[in-house]
Amino acid sequence: MMAHTALNPRQKAAIIVRLLMNGDDDMNLSSLDKDHQAALAQEMAGMDLIDRATRDAVISEFCDSLESVGVTFPGGLDGTLDMLGGSLSDDTANQLRRIAALTGKGDPWERIAALSVDKIIALANQEAVEIAALMFSKLPVSKASEAFTALGPTRARAVAHAMSMTGGVTIEALHRVGQVLLRAADALPRPAIEKPAVDRVGAILNFASAEIRDSVLQGLDDDDADFAVDVRKAIFTFAHIPTRIQPRDVPRIVREIETPVLLRALAGASETNAASAEFILSNISQRMAEGLRDEIGTVGKQKQKDIEDAMSVVVAAIRELEAAGELVMVVPDDEG
Repeated sequence: MMAHTALNPRQKAAIIVRLLMNGDDDMNLSSLDKDHQAALAQEMAGMDLIDRATRDAVISEFCDSLESVGVTFPGGLDGTLDMLGGSLSDDTANQLRRIAALTGKGDPWERIAALSVDKIIALANQEAVEIAALMFSKLPVSKASEAFTALGPTRARAVAHAMSMTGGVTIEALHRVGQVLLRAADALPRPAIEKPAVDRVGAILNFASAEIRDSVLQGLDDDDADFAVDVRKAIFTFAHIPTRIQPRDVPRIVREIETPVLLRALAGASETNAASAEFILSNISQRMAEGLRDEIGTVGKQKQKDIEDAMSVVVAAIRELEAAGELVMVVPDDEG
């Protein structure tokens, strides 16, 4: 048996880990780097019986050490950024992670996997085919598939063939390739305005009056018919509710809107919007629908601006739920 005074720090750590494992079969040591994991396993493999007195002395020393600790830090950039959470801007956090990956203090492939599909496609088209093959081999399958299908047939065949020869690459070579790709990704031109023009125009027209919206779309039809089609698909107005919203989501939407506002929108529905009003009333509880129908009859004549404002509130509530991931709108085909 081994005495407490004869144990080195690693052996004491091995005893603590062994004791902790007695109470937790799912204990995870993967947060340790591979060298520490290997050293710990080697120490445990070379140890024999530990008497009670030695065990108790190691526990006592361990507890004394814990009590003397005032504050701990993660000890790495990834852990530090996770700890800081939303205290840093996304740009700052991404920049720090890129710097860590490029200087060898982080995994460059984690940063590459987080790149947009458009950037991955650009890298796959401009880098050597062997580099592109390694990149597709390391990417998550879903993202790799989406980017791969966007390559031209000739390029796709070349990359696929090169992937068949990536089996012998070393960890060090993979790390260097990842660093090369990160530098190339940083060098890609970044648009001053990130959001596509179609989405920006569609978002603006969502809340424009019907008269202005129709006038703009008519002008776009004359100037650029293809762009006009894409803008129409990006637009979501009160009239699109029956074709873009799933019936099961209507009660959730209605809960987000104050009753007086909802009444103004429903009561003011013209021939163009009548289907939307009926769709909403048909997909909530019968009792609520009957109550709303009764109250609609008491709403007097409204100003057109008040009606459009109420409908805009309904549209905004739907957009907010979509942005929060609480509903998914149906993708339009060819709405007019």
